[in-house]
Amino acid sequence: MTDLPPADFRERITSSFQRQAAMRLIGAQLTRIEHGTVEIELPFDEKLTQQHGFLHAGIISAALDSACGYAAYSVIDPDASILTIEFKVNLMSPGRGDWFLFRGEVTKPGSNIIVADGRGYAIGDGPAKLIASMTGTMMVVRGREDVAG
Repeated sequence: MTDLPPADFRERITSSFQRQAAMRLIGAQLTRIEHGTVEIELPFDEKLTQQHGFLHAGIISAALDSACGYAAYSVIDPDASILTIEFKVNLMSPGRGDWFLFRGEVTKPGSNIIVADGRGYAIGDGPAKLIASMTGTMMVVRGREDVAG
């Protein structure tokens, strides 16, 4: 990552997140924005579960992808945007909790490609439990009207 964060990155991330209908649909909230790190929280909702009552893997993956993508977005120039081009998710434990925390962190910044790692935690009775990890590759996009912010 560069030593100095891009100006206004928090405002740009907040504005972009508010336009993301998928995160709104599942009830996700942006709770932390730092240079290279973003956190998204999600309350448990039975509508987001699979057949055993655990948070669905697709929901976990979507939240981790957004957290990693916005972490990458925090380190790029204001005139650029981010698109995920690849990710791998490891599901480590059932998604069982009262709410969930998804943290994305840039591990390898770049001018064209950024790699970010994510961790998903279930919060309930007792300590937070790691339920998933992700490694994602993001492409920095410039000069496309259909991919802005």
